[in-house]
Amino acid sequence: MQNSPLIKISHLSKHFNLEAGFFARNRKTVYAVNDVSFSIERGKTYGIVGESGCGKTTTARMLIQMYRQSGGEILYFPKTDESESPAEPLNVERFGRKELKLYREKVKYVFQDPARSLNPRMSVFDVLISGLKYSSMWQGKDNARILCEKIIQEVGLSPEDLNRRPAEFSGGQRQRISIARGLIMNPELLICDEVVSALDVSIQGQIINLLLDLREKRNLSYLFITHDLKVACYFCDTIGVMYRGVLVEEAPAADLYSEALHPYTKLLFEGSRNLVSASSLEVKTTLEKENCCPFAYRCPKATERCRSALPEFTEVSESHKVRCFEL
Repeated sequence: MQNSPLIKISHLSKHFNLEAGFFARNRKTVYAVNDVSFSIERGKTYGIVGESGCGKTTTARMLIQMYRQSGGEILYFPKTDESESPAEPLNVERFGRKELKLYREKVKYVFQDPARSLNPRMSVFDVLISGLKYSSMWQGKDNARILCEKIIQEVGLSPEDLNRRPAEFSGGQRQRISIARGLIMNPELLICDEVVSALDVSIQGQIINLLLDLREKRNLSYLFITHDLKVACYFCDTIGVMYRGVLVEEAPAADLYSEALHPYTKLLFEGSRNLVSASSLEVKTTLEKENCCPFAYRCPKATERCRSALPEFTEVSESHKVRCFEL
């Protein structure tokens, strides 16, 4: 099961209609995600890297159907016993309310800012069981307390912390609580959306190492959203680089680190070396469907061809794809 697929995304798109003016006469469409395809394997980490506004979070939120996709397909491969034949994939968009609820128990989301995502009026124990008590796993408060004590220690905190409130903890500790809340239902996939971007560098390392340990112990899969390409190369198995809603490069992390090919990927690495944070930049909003290379207006190597046609996502070597005419 280690290398079997968990989630497969094919030609995923998301368009937002913006209405402005009387009776929406000035309606505009934001093309947030355009024709994105990738797979997440069991026990592996897939990273999506790019500047703010590039479509990373929109893609992640479509995975849990917080946003319904405008086009494309999300397939979920249920876990089976080793002795059984591989399960038939399930189309997430076709789930009814009950099926979607069960799916969301297996795919959990950890948000960027725990100070905003954790209810300050609740104890840590109540935060952890807030979803559990409405799930198929609920077996009463006593059993929940035992489970919470085990998981809170697993993320590096103590059982006594269950009685405290989130505001009493540091930022790094609050993120550990958020991770514990994600783990409480024993998920198969944890979506980590910029979970270390607001933390000090030393704390970032602690959280990344915690996630690595949890992946090993639980055979977890991750979708890791970040603007920091170097962090992604350290943590992820495979990385997709996104720009204006389009994947422009995808490769195993080691290959991307040793030989980034797309001009935008190289720019992200250069920004890391110069300590320029991509999170402080914002990608131009895409109000038209791309009919050219999305990076053409910033690329120093762009030609007239780049400005008039969208390059195919082409495999240039084993497992390494690039969307560029010049390669």
